[in-house]
Parts: sequence; C-alpha cells; structure tokens
Amino acid sequence: MKIIVICSGGLDSVSLAHKVAAEHDLVGLLSFDYGQRHRKELDFAAACAARLNVPHQIIDISEIGRHLGGSALTDDIDVPDGHYAEESMKITVVPNRNAIMLAIAFGLAAAQKADAVATAVHGGDHFIYPDCRPAFIDAFQSMQNQALDGYANVTLYAPYVNISKADIVADGAKHDTPFAETWSCYKGGARQCGRCGTCVERREAFHLAGIDDPTDYEDPHFWVAVTGSFCAEEIK
Repeated sequence: MKIIVICSGGLDSVSLAHKVAAEHDLVGLLSFDYGQRHRKELDFAAACAARLNVPHQIIDISEIGRHLGGSALTDDIDVPDGHYAEESMKITVVPNRNAIMLAIAFGLAAAQKADAVATAVHGGDHFIYPDCRPAFIDAFQSMQNQALDGYANVTLYAPYVNISKADIVADGAKHDTPFAETWSCYKGGARQCGRCGTCVERREAFHLAGIDDPTDYEDPHFWVAVTGSFCAEEIK
C-alpha cells in the first residue's frame, strides 16, 4: 500500500513510520501544528522524514486549536505529573483532535492517490482518549467510506490500536527505530521531563518490553512510584 503516516515526532508515530517504510510504500509524513504549547516534537517529525527520505508536510490548524481551549497541551495550564490513570490527566485531552486531523489527512490521501492513512493510536491510550479507541477507528473508517464514495478508497491503517506501548517499543526496535530521536514529553524543556503522563508511559513501556531506554530524562526514576500505584483499565 501507498501510505501517508500522521507523525507527531513521538515514539509511537516515528516507530509507525519506520514500520511502514519497511513493510509498505511510505509516500510521506504528515504533521499538524494545532497550537500545541511547544513545536519541539515537529522537529523530530521532520528529522524522521529526512531519515526515511520522504516528503514532510506540516498543516497549520492552530486557529482551530485556539478555539479548542481548556487543554494543558494548548493553553497556559500546567501539565500534570503522574500516571495516565489519574483523573488529573484528563486536562491533556484536546477535544476531537484525532478526528479533525484524520479528516484532513484523508482528504490529502485522496487527492494524492494514496491507499491509506496510518495513525499510531494504541491500546494504552484507550483509558483517557476516546478518539484512540477501536470503536472510533471503525466508525471513522465507515464515515470516510461514505465521504469519499465514488471518488477514492482510502484505508485507515491503525496497526497499534489493540496493543500496548511496550509492544510498540518492541516493534520499533524490530524496525530499527532510533528511539533517542523521538520526542514524547508534553512540557517541551531542554530534556524530556520524565514526570508527565506521556513520559511515565514511555519509560514504563521500555521497562515492560525489556529494551534499554536511551531517553535523557530530567527525572528518570519518577515513573517507578506512580506506575506502582495505578493500573489503567483499557476501554476496548
């Protein structure tokens, strides 16, 4: 398949880009500036595209993001520390973000005659993000089948939707993903903080996968205490 990968520059989407490059025809990476509090992750997406020798497009939807207020990822709100299972992590939800991005990506894929759009949503995100769940993926595909009926056939490729982040680390290692060249942290400092939900999940995933984590964290040990206190029940 000719596939466009939505790439944030994080561990999941960069691993997906390397997987697609190895197993399919990667025609390009697509990133979004939705007004996130830092653009650091987009630099890592650009580096991934250069490494894989494919085009990289950044779509500016920051004006839309400006109206989706109330999230710690877009507003001047402190990013909470801790495990994704904590109630406080709901402040990191950007309403309908994946649906908006995917709708744009499908339009581009249809125009560029791509066969599929790939997204790196995964099982570990089911608990907190409704637009990362299998039911959303299935419903979005059905909607796009109607939206593009008679014009294009574009598949939503989400190979990680039913697996854990530890499984993604294992798959990324299989496809030689340079994990140190990915950015997960929500805070955008000089180093990844090691304390926000996505840093904790990242560090835990390497541990569970039995693979050395090359990430340089401000606090490399914080994850131990918080993962021992919580166990998020995935929503299937």
